[in-house]
Amino acid sequence: MSKKALTYNEALAEIEAIIERIEGDELDVDELTKDVKRVAELLKICKLKLRNTEEEVQKILKEFDEE
Repeated sequence: MSKKALTYNEALAEIEAIIERIEGDELDVDELTKDVKRVAELLKICKLKLRNTEEEVQKILKEFDEE
C-alpha cells in the first residue's frame, strides 16, 4: 500500500497543529522530540513544493517571453 503524498496545504496544516500543541497546555515532553522531527520533515516537504512551483512558474514565464 503506497502512502498518499501530502499537499502543501496538508503539510502546513499539520505543522500548525503541532505548533499549537507545543504552545498550548497539551505539551507532552516525551512527544516533543517526535513532534520537532515531524515539523522538520514537513518543512522539507513544503520547501521542496515551493521550489518546484517556483521553477515551473519560471519555466512558464520563460516560454511566454519567447513567444
